[in-house]
Amino acid sequence: MRGVQVAAGVLASVAVVGSVCTATPANASNYGIELNGKYRVISNGEWARTNQVLIDQQTVVQTWDITSSCESPIECTGEVRSDQGWTAPIRMKMVYWILNREVPNWIPCPDGTSAPGMQKFVVWGINPTTNERDLKIRDLLAGRDITEGPSGACGVNKPVDIELPVRMEKIS
Repeated sequence: MRGVQVAAGVLASVAVVGSVCTATPANASNYGIELNGKYRVISNGEWARTNQVLIDQQTVVQTWDITSSCESPIECTGEVRSDQGWTAPIRMKMVYWILNREVPNWIPCPDGTSAPGMQKFVVWGINPTTNERDLKIRDLLAGRDITEGPSGACGVNKPVDIELPVRMEKIS
């Protein structure tokens, strides 16, 4: 009889320890810096520049649906889906959110062909009152939209790059 009671006690202990020690899913903790939701992203063509010279470019407004999670307070990853039809990974390193994606047919060549561009968004939270960077601000971000073409594209040994200021506002 005592053996049955001991066995029952061991099983109960295992059940309690198992429920206490059960691992949580691998999803990262909420550090209060994740970007999740819909954002309006405005790349301002009025202030575009190439080689530090202002040029007139079209302003681009798009909506991004962002999902992200963080492994630590300084390292996050996620995905962006743009209403322009593309999807790209996004990551946060230290205080900057960075998105890299290829833009097909970005540079039109005189012979009718084209070359791709590499677009990079670098954004950070901005406090609208102090105009200072703030990692925990997720509803207003500012930064740069930089697209570069490869040197040698279209037979010209000169890289093409265009940089625009960007503003992101959370809309839901």
